[in-house]
Amino acid sequence: METLAMHIANGIIDGPVAAVFAAFALAVLAFCVLRARRDLDDRLAPMAGLVAAFIFAVQMLNFPIFTGAVSGHLLGGALAAILVGPWVGALCVAVVLIVQALVFGDGGVAMLGLNITNMAILGTAAAYLLIALLLRVLPRTPTGLAGTAFVAAVVSVVVASQGFVLQYWLGGTTDLGNGLGGLAATLAGSHLLIGVGEGLITATTVVTVAKVRPDLVYALRGQRLTRPVSVPAVGGVR
Repeated sequence: METLAMHIANGIIDGPVAAVFAAFALAVLAFCVLRARRDLDDRLAPMAGLVAAFIFAVQMLNFPIFTGAVSGHLLGGALAAILVGPWVGALCVAVVLIVQALVFGDGGVAMLGLNITNMAILGTAAAYLLIALLLRVLPRTPTGLAGTAFVAAVVSVVVASQGFVLQYWLGGTTDLGNGLGGLAATLAGSHLLIGVGEGLITATTVVTVAKVRPDLVYALRGQRLTRPVSVPAVGGVR
């Protein structure tokens, strides 16, 4: 299990299952392109480029997970979903994964459909669903936005890791027998810790952008980021 990572290498999943997920990822990304064309405007287009570049740069920085021989890095699904929306966000993460596989060999080229499904599609979708829900419940303050970003990032990373478990169950090249539950628990535990790191990075980045240019945060469109106001007590006034 120490050799398993979110960037699936060639040979871990068999060819037929990889081909099915490649077709699935291609179909979803094509749908994202159609939906993204409605969202792209003078603000979102350059922001998408900046988000993709930021995710690419931060993914090159790994932080150790001390519970095992693994390290973690930003997946970027939650960050992209908050800043540029689910459709453009999924495309940003997918572009990063494609460049990493083709240029740096990070993840097998034959496994691109699997990696895109887990990190660009499942991770971004889970994050945005949580974002849409939490922004209705939590106060629209920097603290509320930070909490939303943190929770969405943690959950998106764990969901992406369980996507790999499903794929391995369908077409893993090594028979784990009854060990699939152990694989799911191991990946969930390690990626929960990775998600905490990702949550801190995502929350810090999103709040920083929102304080300076809230109009550039997709999740805040039509909303205002407010600050807690303390009202001084005035004698004689009820």
